[in-house]
Amino acid sequence: MDPVLFLDYCGVAVFAAAGALAASRKQMDIIGFLFLAGATGVGGGTFRDLIMGVPVFWMVNHDYVLIWTATAILVFFTAHRVESRYKLLLWLDALGLAAFAVMGAAKGLSVTGSPIIAIIMGVLTATFGGILRDLLAGEPSVLLRPEVYITAAVGGASVYTLGELAGMPLLFCQLGGFLVAFVIRGGAIRFGWRIPRYKSRPGRRPEDIP
Repeated sequence: MDPVLFLDYCGVAVFAAAGALAASRKQMDIIGFLFLAGATGVGGGTFRDLIMGVPVFWMVNHDYVLIWTATAILVFFTAHRVESRYKLLLWLDALGLAAFAVMGAAKGLSVTGSPIIAIIMGVLTATFGGILRDLLAGEPSVLLRPEVYITAAVGGASVYTLGELAGMPLLFCQLGGFLVAFVIRGGAIRFGWRIPRYKSRPGRRPEDIP
């Protein structure tokens, strides 16, 4: 199997598993599992393809539908065996983010030829599914959490894109982008890495700012 396609399949599977785990935390029925698994697994890629005006990937290759469906059913019957579903969700989300940062950048670069657009597409592909999952599940959005999230996707997509532009071997670019994104996001989960946040001037509350 093409390693690029394999990585894409893995990304859909782990993101779908994260969506299904979110459904288990809300004690949804099997339809809720399928819906959240699908939205999380292919939401980012769907948004990317619509923006670029290309055929939506899972409508062209129905294997993706089978992957998110099988993953949702598997999690439905096994989620209760997991001691900490939230922690597993975070790590699955990190794996999916790393894979999709690379895949989104690769598709953006192949369609547009622009490195800037490639990085943006990598970030959208990697993060939109998680944002959609949290919105649908009523969880605090990943965008509002203090630890690094989008920055990890930017790092992975940038490393892949720069490697491609430098003429590096494709596998090296893919692994490099994946590892950078996963290490950054994994460090945020494990060690609480975060970037500085905006703070109001002393003596002024945020609600007092016009």
